Amino acid sequence: MRWLRHLFDFGRVQRAFPIATLDAIQHAVAASEHAHRGEICFAVEGGLPLAALQRAITPRERAEEVFARLRVWDTRENTGVLVYVQLADHAIEIVADRGIAAHIDAGEWQRVCATMKDRFTAGEYEAGAVAAVAAIGALLEAHFPAAPGDNPDERPNRPVIL
Repeated sequence: MRWLRHLFDFGRVQRAFPIATLDAIQHAVAASEHAHRGEICFAVEGGLPLAALQRAITPRERAEEVFARLRVWDTRENTGVLVYVQLADHAIEIVADRGIAAHIDAGEWQRVCATMKDRFTAGEYEAGAVAAVAAIGALLEAHFPAAPGDNPDERPNRPVIL
């Protein structure tokens, strides 16, 4: 059954994340990053590629692959965070770079994922994604507040559709 969900996507990503929703997420990321030194990347995938399905890859493993592929780790202070949404398995994963993982407990990320999943289940993809970005931003601001005059935007803010 998992194979069918992944191979026959039929526009699920575009329905859940239309251009207006991607724009809203991009604006939320940009606004959030003014308050902290972290970099938030948001990636959405409908179904896994065939090779990943054949390897029986888990959503967490795929999120870690995407983290590397999108170079979320490539920040001055190792403060990148990936929000990975995979619609076929109804999975949400947050992968934090080592600079952040040393300060923010995994339970915090799980709470953000749970809140986002509740909103997504209700069909509120934009609201769930924007709320998650705000929650992540608040965590990053508490541990990595913006440095006045020295807060470069190191990663693109636009959500990535895989």
